[in-house]
Amino acid sequence: MTGDVAGPRLHLVVVNFNTAALLRRCLTHAYASATAFPFTVTVVDNGSADDSLALLRREFPQARAIAAGRNRGFAGGNNLALRAILDDLPPGADRAHEYVLLLNTDLFLAPETLQVLTDFLETHPEAGVVGPRVEKRDGTLDLACRRGFPTPASALYKLLGLSRRFPGHARLAAYNLTHLDPGRRTEVDSVMGACMLVRVAAIAGARGAGLLDERFFMYGEDLDWAYRIKARGWRVFYEPATRVLHYKGATSAQRSGRMIVEFYRAMYLFYRKHYAPAAPRVLNWIVVAGIVARGAVAFGVNLLRPAERKRVA
Repeated sequence: MTGDVAGPRLHLVVVNFNTAALLRRCLTHAYASATAFPFTVTVVDNGSADDSLALLRREFPQARAIAAGRNRGFAGGNNLALRAILDDLPPGADRAHEYVLLLNTDLFLAPETLQVLTDFLETHPEAGVVGPRVEKRDGTLDLACRRGFPTPASALYKLLGLSRRFPGHARLAAYNLTHLDPGRRTEVDSVMGACMLVRVAAIAGARGAGLLDERFFMYGEDLDWAYRIKARGWRVFYEPATRVLHYKGATSAQRSGRMIVEFYRAMYLFYRKHYAPAAPRVLNWIVVAGIVARGAVAFGVNLLRPAERKRVA
């Protein structure tokens, strides 16, 4: 952390579950950030059985450690930190210039990332959320870093594999937005919860959407949050001016079977929460049947994979 000048205040939130080595690397990169403003780091440990908490207290004593005591999932763990951060804000604090960055332990920031993302929100007061270009270990774009909401139509195209077959088609590729230039700043529906900078005023206050929905255990909570934030009048942007590295799946591959169930359960929860109330009953049956069928196939295929190739989706 560098600089003590007046300006934006940034709070990093990292949720950890049995990923001590990744946590060390994640925080090392975070604290190497070049910023013109101070920032804080809060780490929530979701009941790890490894030495994550001991490592945190030994090697990063400047970070606030919160022991959740059990695995509360991504949303539950982040909410523990978000409540603590909101409680710490002084009365009358300018929440428009207070920011929270959600950061996975398997995601490593570039030195300029915090400054670039914060500068973006500072200069775009209509924006409530911004996310960077996220790259996988092979240098390719992690498609989850800029997404459209999973409407019944876009979800169907994805489940049927049409979005993968026709990546340049605006309608068929509307979920992962593969028809758009990944090098261009774009307004999107959602960015990735693994690296998502959110304006505190978009969380709490008159235009705040509230905390993450803890019914989503591991997936979908970022989409749901972005949906609710946009419903309060904020805009969401993908900013490729900075790139970060994602060891995708490293935090969930330990229990890929459970995570597959959570992935498709999140799809069901999102649909039920945001689309089902206004949809015909027959369409609801079709969508739910499709989610269950696709999830069952994914679970079965994953069971047949050797251990080193197991994955979530």
